[in-house]
Amino acid sequence: MHTKAVLNLSDVNAILDAAQQEAEANHWAVTIAVADDGGHLLGLRRLDGAAPFSAGVASEKARNAAIGRKETQVFEEMINNGRTAFVTAPLKALLTGGVPVIVDGQVIASVGVSGVKPDQDAQVAKAGVAAIG
Repeated sequence: MHTKAVLNLSDVNAILDAAQQEAEANHWAVTIAVADDGGHLLGLRRLDGAAPFSAGVASEKARNAAIGRKETQVFEEMINNGRTAFVTAPLKALLTGGVPVIVDGQVIASVGVSGVKPDQDAQVAKAGVAAIG
């Protein structure tokens, strides 16, 4: 039997706080979502000025990073580099900005961010992940 780490509420809040600090330091209005390893939402924070639409996108980015077991940037690059058939996969928001949380080689959670440019979304997500790393 395998065992793995899981996030507790304190971890989720630490991720959200760190990601929010990164976004606010850059004056970015984003939504930050944290999901468990199955892609189920554990926490969501929509910053002042973030478009309502960004809440759904951030949640889907987190979900895809969790169940895909990799950064969502990989999916976006795959499509942009010619594997256009991947857009028919039963997933939404195959866009940069979802980052898995990996502990002892296992994905235990993920962070999704939406609201600014793709690399900026990823920067905020990675700041959140680093808070518990």
